[in-house]
Amino acid sequence: MINVGIFLFNDIELLDFAGPYEVFSITSELNDYQLFKVFTISKDGTEIKSVNQLKVMPDFSFDNHPPIDIFVIPGGVGTKAEMNKEEVLEWIKKTHEGAKVTMTVCSGARILGALGFLDYLETITHHEVIEHLKQIAPNTIINQDKRFIDAGKIMTSGGISAGIDLALHIVKKFYGEPIVNKSIRYLEYGDWRSL
Repeated sequence: MINVGIFLFNDIELLDFAGPYEVFSITSELNDYQLFKVFTISKDGTEIKSVNQLKVMPDFSFDNHPPIDIFVIPGGVGTKAEMNKEEVLEWIKKTHEGAKVTMTVCSGARILGALGFLDYLETITHHEVIEHLKQIAPNTIINQDKRFIDAGKIMTSGGISAGIDLALHIVKKFYGEPIVNKSIRYLEYGDWRSL
């Protein structure tokens, strides 16, 4: 069982976390709940509000969550505040070190950029965040032509819906094409009829 931990914070972009949450959860459900355990974490475990004010109650806090194998850092305007919070950065650094994969969606790349983790890596983020990411992480190599980039332990994706594509890529990487195709068909995502 692979643990997928998703970081939640105020002013998060809803689909940035809900898309990957659904991909990993559906994949597990379609395979007798054997593949992924998916959960959410906020700093203190209390309710957060998305960019458009949807209230979400996380499963855990920084202090009590299970180990994380796949670490998901979503985006949203709230990343501007989170990237400047020492306690958040320390937790992200520690969590990233223990994870097998850390993936960002959209402007979630800002947070890894602030930690210096994107230096000399090929990356992508939301097209409206590219200039800001260049300021935060001037040594990152931004490739605007890709929807997501697998740079090994760190993987980044473009804006909002691109997190679904990256989550599906990770499913394929861990469990292979038959498993990911089953999920794509169930989700009716992209060119699912051809699978």
